[in-house]
Amino acid sequence: MNTKKELLTSSYDFTLPSKLIATHPASPRDNAKLLVYNRKTNEVTHTYFYDFEKFIPKNCALIFNDTKVIKARIFGKKSSGGKIELLINRPLDANNINVYIRGKVKPNTKIYFDANLIAVVKEIKDDGSRVVNFYIKTKLLRFEDLLPIIDKIGHIPLPPYIQREDTTQDVSEYQSVFAKEEGAVAAPTASLHFTQEQHKRICDNYTHAFITLHVGSGTFKPVEVKTITDHPMHSEYYDISDKAKKLLDSNTSILSIGTTSTRTIEFYEKHGKIQRGEANLFLHPNNKPSRVNHLLTNFHLPKSTLLMLVASFVGVDKTQELYAEAIKNEYRFYSYGDAMLIL
Repeated sequence: MNTKKELLTSSYDFTLPSKLIATHPASPRDNAKLLVYNRKTNEVTHTYFYDFEKFIPKNCALIFNDTKVIKARIFGKKSSGGKIELLINRPLDANNINVYIRGKVKPNTKIYFDANLIAVVKEIKDDGSRVVNFYIKTKLLRFEDLLPIIDKIGHIPLPPYIQREDTTQDVSEYQSVFAKEEGAVAAPTASLHFTQEQHKRICDNYTHAFITLHVGSGTFKPVEVKTITDHPMHSEYYDISDKAKKLLDSNTSILSIGTTSTRTIEFYEKHGKIQRGEANLFLHPNNKPSRVNHLLTNFHLPKSTLLMLVASFVGVDKTQELYAEAIKNEYRFYSYGDAMLIL
């Protein structure tokens, strides 16, 4: 039996010239390019993000993700002196933290960091991640106790395709101007284009609300199976504010700011309208959005679940067409890159 084209991972591949991978953000933020695609008229407009407001549909509510990126990348040593790089992924509960570790470790290995911080490896997971507990000397830390410590000793976890060390500039640039709730290890990148002034103006003039989705490192995991529906979708913690819930439960048209907001809204809509918990929704052309009407997003990696989410709005052929148009016009791709608005 032939698998439909939209379910084949190979349908989501494309070749991107390396010069189009953005390694630094546009400056100022709203000087990023913006490709606007209108599904009703099939029209493409090339503009800049500072004109974003001109394209917001009338009587539309905007939903933003207010998650805040933590300094999740920390460097330490084993008692043997061997160097270790640890990336915090997400808390599993108050004390057990899921992490990725570069360097060989076994259960009960202790890793020593600055500020008297110690990690003890508790479990090695099948997916390559580890479960650790953090201590200051002998005191077991809760996740919220860990955050101010890593804020001092940690590094911004830039995506793997930004092949450089983080700088002091990234502390502010790899963060939305409305970031509030600490817990993400990757930025909700469509949000990075808003300046403080533009965001305030939009909030003053348009109905809006905030949700929180703590973006995990699973967002970068490529789809490695032949058929996309066989991909094990990662899970992330979400929280929908009362104001956002009221909007989502109404008939108001929704413009979702980013794929992370979209995953949260659609998980809420499709899974019993629960306000907070774990979301693991995989949107693709065979699992289309049912609540989000319009999408602001960046340009994503080949064969990624994020690219498949875009295709859930416009189809796989149109996605490839729009990406080819963006490449032809030298749009900048990925986290620090340019934006696309789907109307």
